[in-house]
Amino acid sequence: MAGILIKNIREIITMDQERRRLKGYSLLIRGNRIERLAREIEEQPLALDEVIDGRNYFLYPGLINTHHHFYQVLTRNLPEVQGLELFGWLQYLYPIWARLTPEAVYYSTLVAAGELLKTGCTTACDHFYVFPGHQSAELLDQEFRAAAEIGIRFHGSRGSMSLGQKEGGLPPDEVVQSAEEILADSVRVIEKYHDRKPFAMQRVVLAPCSPFSVSRDLLRESIKLARSYQVRSHTHLAETKDEERFCRERFGVRPLDYMEELGWLGADVWFAHGVHLTTAEIKRMAASGTGVAHCPVSNQKLASGAAPVPTMLSHNLPVGLAVDGSASNDSSNLILEMRAAFLMHRLLAGISSISAEDVLAIATNGGSRILNQPEIGSIAEGQAADLFLVNCQRLDWAGGLSDPVSALINTGNSQLVDLTIVNGKVVVREGRLVNVAEELIIAAANRISREMVGGA
Repeated sequence: MAGILIKNIREIITMDQERRRLKGYSLLIRGNRIERLAREIEEQPLALDEVIDGRNYFLYPGLINTHHHFYQVLTRNLPEVQGLELFGWLQYLYPIWARLTPEAVYYSTLVAAGELLKTGCTTACDHFYVFPGHQSAELLDQEFRAAAEIGIRFHGSRGSMSLGQKEGGLPPDEVVQSAEEILADSVRVIEKYHDRKPFAMQRVVLAPCSPFSVSRDLLRESIKLARSYQVRSHTHLAETKDEERFCRERFGVRPLDYMEELGWLGADVWFAHGVHLTTAEIKRMAASGTGVAHCPVSNQKLASGAAPVPTMLSHNLPVGLAVDGSASNDSSNLILEMRAAFLMHRLLAGISSISAEDVLAIATNGGSRILNQPEIGSIAEGQAADLFLVNCQRLDWAGGLSDPVSALINTGNSQLVDLTIVNGKVVVREGRLVNVAEELIIAAANRISREMVGGA
């Protein structure tokens, strides 16, 4: 089995349990794993596909995106929604998303996954929950197809909405499904795509959309089904005050209380956002092992608030980083997200509340913990060969090379990854995607976006 040798790396940021930083080390990839990490690794008699001179590179573990909506890349930067908070924003966009087609899902996945790979993200969880009634019910299959082609490690969430406007929910009725349809397709997707083995490239998550778009019965049955198949569960929770008012008025309790009643606390569950959680609720979640996907840019842009992440970390609650949907972020860039998280919590919780290294840990170790893939999120022998390299000989880093973690997060330039490797294979080289033609994807996505937004 041939491999890749990266020699004499200027500095490796391992994010292992000791958070070691290794200067002048070499790293050998064999198959899909890091086989050796040492000061000297001789090329001979190794059988190698490639030898990379690492003397000018910082090497980082691949970043892990724990919540996204890939399809939303087709509706980003729309002027009509720039001044809307979540509920109004959703009500404007739902009719546009009702025009999703299999082609739209496929190309939006390539766009979002490509942007992630080019900015250091090697594993992504996508929450897909819009299934227009006039389209194939197998839209999620297009995501798995595109993710495999582009080479990203992928956790695909079979999302759902069953509570339409006629039943008091937020989404229009043309994008909701019956609980029977949803549960049957959830079984199909798990049995077709979920890989339980370590180093899996594709796994399935069950992910009803939110308390205001899914029925009580579906939430209860979904978590039961997920646990019967031993897959993880995910949903939006405690994102806005509007959601909190909805739950109090409709169910008589706060959002977390409602989800706990339905069995939605546990180490196999994580929620997106967690902005409006009390310290007592954070303690309950931490005790159960329930995690949170932190989405700082989306939360700021939609004026949803700031999740109390330093408090979560102090109670050992699992926290991962996420870009959220591209229409509430307008980007799929975890390096930018790390900078936003770092600055947000420094501003709100004080200078000592969080460090740049803490934020990198959320984006690596935290994601590994939430997705239950311990073989990703750090650099060590035996770990998955998921990593990225940045050439430090660049104008925007000049004079600032003493701390590669601070350089990554604080300089403000997030379009800087030179090489990304996923599962032992190069997927980005010299800042360009290797497995797909970027120009063709761009053209297709722009055409589809025009058709959707224009109502064609």
